[in-house]
Amino acid sequence: MGTDILDSTGIPRVSMIMPVHNGARWLVDAIDSVLTQDFRDFELILVDDASQDASPTIMAEAAARDPRVRLITLGTNVGLPAALNRGFAAARGALHSWTSDDNLLRAPMLARLVATLDAHPDADIAFADFMLIDEDGTELGCTRVGPVERLLHGNNVGACFLYRAGVTEALGGYDTGLFGVEDYDFWLRAAQRFRFVELHEDLYRYRKHGGSLTNQRAARIQALTATIVERAMPATLPAGERGEILLDLAFKSRLSWRTDLVGRAFRASPGYVLAHLPQLARWSLVVARNRLTA
Repeated sequence: MGTDILDSTGIPRVSMIMPVHNGARWLVDAIDSVLTQDFRDFELILVDDASQDASPTIMAEAAARDPRVRLITLGTNVGLPAALNRGFAAARGALHSWTSDDNLLRAPMLARLVATLDAHPDADIAFADFMLIDEDGTELGCTRVGPVERLLHGNNVGACFLYRAGVTEALGGYDTGLFGVEDYDFWLRAAQRFRFVELHEDLYRYRKHGGSLTNQRAARIQALTATIVERAMPATLPAGERGEILLDLAFKSRLSWRTDLVGRAFRASPGYVLAHLPQLARWSLVVARNRLTA
């Protein structure tokens, strides 16, 4: 069963935050996946972000039946990044993590991530592979995380992680102005200061479902992603890699003409951009078609 003995001081070793906004559909299972962890020395802080469905009742029942559950209720909807920050401000554990109200932890997750950080005292963040599932819980395929050295090319840290409380303190939590990419921004900032360690074990189940982004929201996230990635690029980044990253960001912007990104990519690495002219032509057609149907 992993770690069965709780900290004798009464202070949990791990603080797990779960922000909830109208998440009743999968909330019971999400909470249970935390409470049935092999590793038991944790607190689960549920942050009710002004839910209007059955979520408050579900959370109150969980807090009533398990003393490890704490409940924070917000009077107005503040959004995911701010809700996370409220949860971590109340956290007592030396190790931090968070999960969503529609995802599931596998039973060994905390035990394995805690053991990984214990085995690597020079590391600050441990992260692991995870399984994609659909609305019904059917497994769609395992996602392999890392390496962090490629983080500028995409958020390859993923959804399964544990980090030391000092990371939260040093980074000042999650940027409330970056809703939708707050986690990616957090990892980009963390990579500049802290050491990561990868664990290639499937320890988490990440749900893809019908609450997908609208075109307007997708365009906003694409723009924010380009902003945070460019901001995180070190001055010493090789020109070829800079051009590759900028052009890839343009290709991902399928709802807008990001010729500014193409131009900066060309200035960084003309040869790389010229070699991808056919792909640029196809991208232009895709953007035009998407704009017509948006």
